[in-house]
Amino acid sequence: MDPSEVPPPLALVDVTKSFGSVRALRGLSLELRAGEIHALVGENGAGKSTLVKTIAGVHRPDTGQILSDGEPAVFAAPADAQRAGVAVIYQEPTLFPDLSVAENIFIGRQPRARLGTIDRARMRAETAEAFARLGVDIDPDRPANGLSIADQQLVEIAKALTRRARVLIMDEPTAALSGVEAERLFTVARTLRDAGSALLFISHRFDEVFSLCDRITVVRDGAFVSCDPTADLDVDTVVRRMVGREVTSLYPKEEAEHGDVVLEVEALTRTGVFADVSFSVRAGEIVALAGLVGAGRSEVVRAVFGVDRYDAGSVRVAGDPLPAGRPKASIRAGMALVPEDRRHQGLVMEESIGRNATSTRRRVLSRFGLLGARAEHAEARAWGERLNLKYGSLDDAVSTLSGGNQQKVVLAKWLSTEPRVLFIDEPTRGIDVGTKAEVHRLLSTLAGQGLAIVMVSSELPEVLGMADRVLVMHEGRITAELDRAQADEESVMYAATGQRPSEAA
Repeated sequence: MDPSEVPPPLALVDVTKSFGSVRALRGLSLELRAGEIHALVGENGAGKSTLVKTIAGVHRPDTGQILSDGEPAVFAAPADAQRAGVAVIYQEPTLFPDLSVAENIFIGRQPRARLGTIDRARMRAETAEAFARLGVDIDPDRPANGLSIADQQLVEIAKALTRRARVLIMDEPTAALSGVEAERLFTVARTLRDAGSALLFISHRFDEVFSLCDRITVVRDGAFVSCDPTADLDVDTVVRRMVGREVTSLYPKEEAEHGDVVLEVEALTRTGVFADVSFSVRAGEIVALAGLVGAGRSEVVRAVFGVDRYDAGSVRVAGDPLPAGRPKASIRAGMALVPEDRRHQGLVMEESIGRNATSTRRRVLSRFGLLGARAEHAEARAWGERLNLKYGSLDDAVSTLSGGNQQKVVLAKWLSTEPRVLFIDEPTRGIDVGTKAEVHRLLSTLAGQGLAIVMVSSELPEVLGMADRVLVMHEGRITAELDRAQADEESVMYAATGQRPSEAA
């Protein structure tokens, strides 16, 4: 049989899925071929997560078919998908920390020796063989506790290999990885592709998609838009198909008049974390803290805001000293913090959208100590309209929103306090390109209205596109201060690695 006539190991044909009145998938088709890395891209809320859960057996399609090797298959539960050779690698795997790597890989299916005992030698041998195939060195006997996110993902991939999985789905696998860790994962993905596996790769990072993937499928509003070889596409075309419109500028930074100094940080030090950090921010100015992972950027922001204590130094807001380690005092002084981890630090995921959006305003909105639903909804609805929030009902749990809309709820929560200084840590991490442009436009508008903004970002294009000044950190110290005209990729990276251009030449 001609290789082109061999049915793919997995395909979806005209699949639909609804949750109540919400149509998550609308006649969506997808074909995953052996020996290929296939990208799936779309805005948050486009249906990618529902599609993954359908392939994984978590959701059953309402209509349409799943085909395994060309034959109809029913995935009524995850076990059915696993038996068909499907494995999902999530961005944050869940391992049993007290078990060894080998025990995690064979959990629930331990091989048995002749007398019925667990054959630990075989577990270790098969685990070592799987890691050898992947070209990585992880001790099968080491406890899972303490493994990096990158190594946890490799454990999950090794588990898939021992299950003889032929279809691997990687859902935002590099979101929490460093550049070196991501490259190692890509090497593993190419190894699996070359060995004949079918891979589905989901990412918001276009550099990864275009360097790694053979084909790109675009989905929008739960429906199929296009599928083309990567070589036939460019970023602008993919973005236009994702959002259904032209995104005129991903970084719509407008010039803003800078007023008086609002925030002054002087010689801030936290032993072993950061040292002698000094900077100021003016009204209407966006200052970015740039640097590599572990440079101390988020730690400085948390200390300035009062979440963490510092050992020496001072913070002043509009000339007034701010007490250390007291977030309530920071809020009263006009500071707001949108944290990096919005799900665990910025929101109460089980609470409603309305309750989260107004959580900083309860005292103001209450009458006689009671907060009425009408006042809460009116406030939340107003901010929802201002931020173009997409939701079903304000009473829905905030966990039902896409990542970009969750970020808008965190912004609403803090902007409603009318702050003078906004700290925003990784403002667009895990957010689709259309919502990124919206968040950037909002930040530019807020700066134009006189808000002082301190932005932490690991995305260099975002730093260069949005900041009036860039403060680069390396190992807990500021190694460069660059204004917008001076800042470019080379100058930031030299400072982020603790080098001068002459030293790196």
